[in-house]
Amino acid sequence: MEHTIQMEEVGNKGSFYVEKDGNRIAEMTFSKAGENMIIIDHTEVSDSLRGTGTGKAMVLEAVKWAREKNIKIMPLCPFANSVFKRNPDIRDVL
Repeated sequence: MEHTIQMEEVGNKGSFYVEKDGNRIAEMTFSKAGENMIIIDHTEVSDSLRGTGTGKAMVLEAVKWAREKNIKIMPLCPFANSVFKRNPDIRDVL
């Protein structure tokens, strides 16, 4: 089941998220640390999406976005950090 990951930035904060019927069913939030870094601070995926890879997909979307913007990611969120640990090919944005 493929879900569209959307992105939102408001001031110094933002999120990558999945919406269904107007509700966010998955969300990974971040804060900006200056101009060149974001800090991923929280990832939450609804029970209906557990095991679907949605959480990892949001991290990968953040990596793609960071590469385009030429910024770094600090994964303080334990889930996001675990995705980076398991996927050496995305560590260029750390």
